[in-house]
Amino acid sequence: MTTQRSSQRDYARPLIKPIRQNRSSEGKQVSFCVLGEERLKPLRQLVLLFTVGSLSLAAADQPNATLPSPLTLETAVKYALAHYPQIRAALERRAAANGGIALARTAYFPSANALWQSNRATRNNIFGLLLPQQVIPSLTGPVLPTTSNQSVWGSAAGMLVSWEPVDFGYRRASVDAARAGARVASAEVEITQIDIATATAATFISVIDAQQTIRAAQADVDRREVFSRSVHVLVQNQLRPGADASRSDAELAAARIVLIQARTNERVALVALANLLGVSPDALRLDATPLIDRAPALPEANPNIAANPVASAQNARLQQADAQIHVLDRSYFPHFNLQSSVSARGSGANVDGSIGSGTDGLGLQRENWAVGLTASFPVLDLFSIRARKQIASANERAEKARYQQTVQDISAEVAQAQARLEGAIAIAQATPAELQAARDAETQARARYQAALANVVEVTDAQSLLIRAESDDAASKLNAWRALVGLAAAEGNFTQFLDAVRSISTGGH
Repeated sequence: MTTQRSSQRDYARPLIKPIRQNRSSEGKQVSFCVLGEERLKPLRQLVLLFTVGSLSLAAADQPNATLPSPLTLETAVKYALAHYPQIRAALERRAAANGGIALARTAYFPSANALWQSNRATRNNIFGLLLPQQVIPSLTGPVLPTTSNQSVWGSAAGMLVSWEPVDFGYRRASVDAARAGARVASAEVEITQIDIATATAATFISVIDAQQTIRAAQADVDRREVFSRSVHVLVQNQLRPGADASRSDAELAAARIVLIQARTNERVALVALANLLGVSPDALRLDATPLIDRAPALPEANPNIAANPVASAQNARLQQADAQIHVLDRSYFPHFNLQSSVSARGSGANVDGSIGSGTDGLGLQRENWAVGLTASFPVLDLFSIRARKQIASANERAEKARYQQTVQDISAEVAQAQARLEGAIAIAQATPAELQAARDAETQARARYQAALANVVEVTDAQSLLIRAESDDAASKLNAWRALVGLAAAEGNFTQFLDAVRSISTGGH
């Protein structure tokens, strides 16, 4: 029975772990891979609590949506891509980045500032310099021989239009930097889509895997019940020792425990899949036919590493760093501004020192206009710009190194995923022979026991071998599909995987 227990797979293993993160300063994107049996058990309760809580929040926040029943793998992936909140968040971040391009382009437009002011104040002016500051208001007019605390009305209105006709490429460099940021956001959207598609497909396959385990475990329970009854008959007729009945009862109880565990694992996997789809797990009815019929064919190994969304995102970050350097290169130049102004003022104070009456000064009394060209040059900004360029250059070199590392890692991931897929397909081709041999061995062991040519241990060992072979055969095809999911995730292209599923569904090869 130890062999039987060790052979059982934890079919909630779809539940996923993050293998990529920290892709941008604004957020984290996560991709997924399938957990092995030996690493799932410590996480099972945590995953169950998390997915149930997330599902409750999703049910409260999302509108009701109709899923087809039974649900195919392709439909589940497309539904998750259309409804999962993390994808919508990535799309909104991309929209915000595109808005940054529009914002950078507004620097080409002229600026216009309008002003209206009314005040009541004294008019005691004085000769002398006043350094620029924001506390003491300025006064205009002659310096009178005496001071007075009498106040008068004053008013002012005007508009200043300013436009920079020449910027030596600074605004264009700023727009290019914004475009680079938008490319990063677009690549992050693709990464998120691949991650969610991978998680959905892996979890879907694991639910099917758990259901196949339930069938195998139920068949094992049925066989052991039949065998246990026959053993009890032989024991009652004193044809076998009582220890045989105890052994068969223990094996039957252990098989029932395995069945309970399989059903629990199925429920955990269903909750995880429902969380990805944003629906209730009770609403899920899965179509397992294409996946359990046969393993996928081995695809051609021609990955385009540069087109991988992870590589594209890192390349976009490299371009963004280059754009920041270009912005700094165009910063240390003169600034020219064409300016025009119209203005008018009114005052209740007269040049001779007399004061108007009533509302004098609230109306506009004198108008002026002006047109001119202003040139400014930040002479001492050279040192700060030089330091900022050193920082930007170091960041650019770091992003270049990260890109090289990303390409190297993706190449290794694709090669590993290809090797796993080849091995999984080979195993799927070998398990039918294992299953047939195990069935023959179990049948022969029971016959030998009935003929008093074998003991109960030989039969239970044969039954344990059979349940392991049934589990291996059921899991082998699904493991091949799971390996194909891993290859799609490594290549950053889920189209090939969905094409393979569609081909199996339509009877193709």
